[in-house]
Amino acid sequence: MSHGSGLVRTTCSSGGAPGPSQPSEGLLDPVYPRTQGALLKVAQMVTLLIAFICVRSSFPIDYGAHSFFEVVTMCDLIMILVFYLVHLFRLYRVLTCISWPLSELLHYLIGTLLLFIASIVIASKNYNLVAGAIFGFLASFLCLASLWLSYKITCITQSSGPEFNSQQPHGGSQPSVMGSDDVLLVCLKTATVYSRT
Repeated sequence: MSHGSGLVRTTCSSGGAPGPSQPSEGLLDPVYPRTQGALLKVAQMVTLLIAFICVRSSFPIDYGAHSFFEVVTMCDLIMILVFYLVHLFRLYRVLTCISWPLSELLHYLIGTLLLFIASIVIASKNYNLVAGAIFGFLASFLCLASLWLSYKITCITQSSGPEFNSQQPHGGSQPSVMGSDDVLLVCLKTATVYSRT
């Protein structure tokens, strides 16, 4: 019985061959724009843009409150657009060094909190900006819904195990919850098991 160390090469992949539940390979994901997450992102972008236009087109009484609201809405809108494009063009398959579900969860957590604070500030500083504040609160509510959806994808489904692929809320177009570090760990464990035999 020899237990010498040897080099074992393994190949691991986080995705499988496209089947009936997965869309065909290509640059653009044709299923994603009709999913719940994509529709929420579009609604958020529209409400954030309307809130920004309402505040931007008004006369600033408190310049600090106006600028804070404008910066928060534009940063949130740009980040939501980035996440939309990442899912639409399947960039999560190319940029595997980033845990996209976790980064989306953190973005919605921080962005929703800042947007809610900015909406409160703009509503309390200027009564002429009721429309901007209402759209800011509406966008906060939509971001809260996306936060819950992202939380379900990142935390709840990850703890339920391998059933994740059949229960994806995005019709199979959402990236796997296993990040690149998890895939590497599985590869190393597999290599260790095979090198012992």
